[in-house]
Amino acid sequence: MEESDLNQNGIDLNAAEAIVKGLRREEVKHIFCVPGESYLPVLNALYDEQDIQVISGRHEGGIAFMAEGYAKATKKPGIVMATRGVGASNLSIGVHTAHQDSTPMVVLLGQVSTKFRGREGFQEVDLESFFRPISKWAVEITDVLRIPEILAKAFRVAKTGRPGPVVISLPEDILYEQGEFTFRAPVSIPRPAPSIKEISMFQHFLQIAKKPLIIAGGGIRFSGAEDALLEFAESFQIPVMTAFRRHDVFPNNNDLYLGHLGLGITSEIREAVDEADVIFAFGTRLSEITTQDYSIITDEKRLVHIDISFETIGNIYSPDLGIVADIKEALLALKTINIDEVKGSGDFIWKEWAENRYTKQKESIKQLYQKQDIQSKIIGYLQQQLNHEFIITNDAGNFAGWLHTYFQFNHKNSYIGPTSGAMGYGVPSAIGAAIASPHKTVIALSGDGGFMMTAQELETAVRYKVGMLSLVFNNQMYGTIRMHQEIHYPKKVIATDLGNISFKSYIQSLGGKGYQVTSFQEFEHVYPIALEHAKHAPVVIEILTDREQISVSKKINDFHT
Repeated sequence: MEESDLNQNGIDLNAAEAIVKGLRREEVKHIFCVPGESYLPVLNALYDEQDIQVISGRHEGGIAFMAEGYAKATKKPGIVMATRGVGASNLSIGVHTAHQDSTPMVVLLGQVSTKFRGREGFQEVDLESFFRPISKWAVEITDVLRIPEILAKAFRVAKTGRPGPVVISLPEDILYEQGEFTFRAPVSIPRPAPSIKEISMFQHFLQIAKKPLIIAGGGIRFSGAEDALLEFAESFQIPVMTAFRRHDVFPNNNDLYLGHLGLGITSEIREAVDEADVIFAFGTRLSEITTQDYSIITDEKRLVHIDISFETIGNIYSPDLGIVADIKEALLALKTINIDEVKGSGDFIWKEWAENRYTKQKESIKQLYQKQDIQSKIIGYLQQQLNHEFIITNDAGNFAGWLHTYFQFNHKNSYIGPTSGAMGYGVPSAIGAAIASPHKTVIALSGDGGFMMTAQELETAVRYKVGMLSLVFNNQMYGTIRMHQEIHYPKKVIATDLGNISFKSYIQSLGGKGYQVTSFQEFEHVYPIALEHAKHAPVVIEILTDREQISVSKKINDFHT
């Protein structure tokens, strides 16, 4: 398709060609798919499209995670294609993750022909009904001339407000139909800002606060508000915590950073949030994990909630002040507040509290250098080795506790993790991130359980020469579930043990490089060698860990005493 075609309307195309033209008009550069006969006309149209690269994966769940990681890295919708009910159901985990993580995604699914609908046709599933609960919008195209309209709306819904996934069902027979198509301009994202009255009300809550606390969420990252947040926090000397798996929206080495509201938080983090009297929630939906089972925002606390989504504000907690706004625009608007009026006479009344809380948080981080387990040593080593041009992704599992507790994310756009807690996420999301950011070092952290759920996508990385490093912490069990077994049903182990697999041999059989280490000294030796290979191909370092060390602070025997 020539550039001149993009500037024409009323072009005669078949439906599949119109879909591809619509994708190109939205500046799509990569599409992730598992091919299927139900949407062959779309693949055929993509064959003739030089500006879009199609990445064909090994499993629909894997390519959906790739697209989700790609979207987080680019802040643009990840595009996924799969076939009918079987492919669609396989990739649904990626759609669910995008929905919970507020990640823009557009999913194109082949569907049985319209004349077969309702007859339990081959691989037939009502895709609209199937995906409606876990997407922002699910729709089936029944009129080919509406393709430009539906595609434009799909991108608008995916990108605006609280971002999320959109699913489009494509009946096979309509893809061959010809039509004259008219396209409008690509989607632009609205950036609403607070009103003058809302800014004045915000100032009031600053003035009455004695121990204010900012909880910063994923909206900070999607709106590109990291620098604005840093400037605001430092101007008013308000401490910051990050929402679950949103570590990188605020520099963790800043004196105002008080920690990450994730799983297994430290007592210092809990004390700080309990002491806060006014909470400023910026770009966060205040999820179950972030709010520690909906327990941290109590009746005696004042809540000021700013979010791009009207539905998010007041969904769980009714705020004392709710502002619907793009968080970057909001933070820029809040610069108009008179700092001297907030200060009153002298310094901020809460500065001493903020400094005290930071000191306690810093002391807990120092514990890393006192621990001798291999996980702690590796996280400390990564902290020293990685510069600002990196992205870390992680799978679900107890191994992530070391990363979340000790690693300091001091650079924006350096972390990608699933707030949905999906296993199998680490490797494919890293592949997607590496495709999006080939100039960055991309490292995936996984446990052996999650790794094996999508490890086949390493072959995809080999085939497309995608460079990334996968660290697999292997304790031969589903460690998180084993921990909960020991808590609730001590010594009654069932269904959590896993077999002995050589992940070094596995990646080598796929055409990549692999290493196995049993000590930190071995890891320290192979890491720079592996990282060099990981510039142009996938590499795995398998780390054999102590099965007894079930979490950052507990061994299995600790639950029996």
